[in-house]
Amino acid sequence: MTQTPTAHTPAQGQARAQFTVPAQHPMVTVLGSGDSLLRVIEKAFPAADIHVRGNEISAVGDSAEVALIQRLFDEMMLVLRTGQPMTEDAVERSIAMLRASENGEGEGQETPAEVLTQNILSSRGRTIRPKTLNQKRYVDAIDKHTIVFGIGPAGTGKTYLAMAKAVQALQSKQVNRIILTRPAVEAGERLGFLPGTLYEKIDPYLRPLYDALHDMLDPDSIPRLMAAGTIEVAPLAYMRGRTLNDAFIILDEAQNTSPEQMKMFLTRLGFESKIVITGDVTQVDLPNGTKSGLRQVQDILEGLDDVHFSRLSSQDVVRHKLVGRIVDAYEKYDSQHGTENGTHKGGRGRQSGHKGK
Repeated sequence: MTQTPTAHTPAQGQARAQFTVPAQHPMVTVLGSGDSLLRVIEKAFPAADIHVRGNEISAVGDSAEVALIQRLFDEMMLVLRTGQPMTEDAVERSIAMLRASENGEGEGQETPAEVLTQNILSSRGRTIRPKTLNQKRYVDAIDKHTIVFGIGPAGTGKTYLAMAKAVQALQSKQVNRIILTRPAVEAGERLGFLPGTLYEKIDPYLRPLYDALHDMLDPDSIPRLMAAGTIEVAPLAYMRGRTLNDAFIILDEAQNTSPEQMKMFLTRLGFESKIVITGDVTQVDLPNGTKSGLRQVQDILEGLDDVHFSRLSSQDVVRHKLVGRIVDAYEKYDSQHGTENGTHKGGRGRQSGHKGK
């Protein structure tokens, strides 16, 4: 895309950019079905005048905005050249990344194309990739560090991406086994009050981990791998007294660990192993008065060599767009009213809406 002064008499500071889509890329891949991608771009740059004629796209407007549009189409073409399609969500996230970089909010040199085309795992006809800059940095941190904490709200891909990296490590023989664990704690309940055998009582807490595994592996192979001990899914209490060598270990829902449980888990680390700990410190289900091990460990281990804290935010939510807005709305309410998740601090456990510390 080339940027030139506008041919007609432009307002001061305005410019014109023109971009030619190569013949091998149908215009529908750039503009979207029914011009859906073009509408996303026009909505993001309302002051710019964007025109399409044949395989030529031009933009006229404020020079800074036109420069961003130019960069956006350049990044989109880099993604399309890899064979990966552009979606409305990908375009929106690309625009957000470019604006953050323009405003000096971004760190590092990663471009939208680098983020959107980083493949973690291909399985059953789909590829798992990071979708935001923070997700890419989280995935990169898992490669570089022995212990990584992924902290952020629901829907930011903390556990899903960690599990994809675990499966990748197993398939590439970097580790011999995967261990997935969660604390079996839930709102106002104790396992003894649940019906069934111990396995049936524990299973609902571990079900999300099984579901993610089924996305990443042939479902028929999972029982065989679990029977062989190559994949283990177990409650956190089962980790006590063990040393875990040659393993990729994931602790999910870590906000529901006590400080003692967190220390116990971290000291299970063996040779040639990697630990990823995920959780959302705004959704603690521990009994009132019990400190969250995930909150405390940030003060203890921050800055320690080979330990990394990746913090994700509502901007990294990859579920329905409304989820990110809900997270933001709760944070805004809490900051204005001095509450946690809409209720006064120091209340009575989760049954009254309070999240324990």
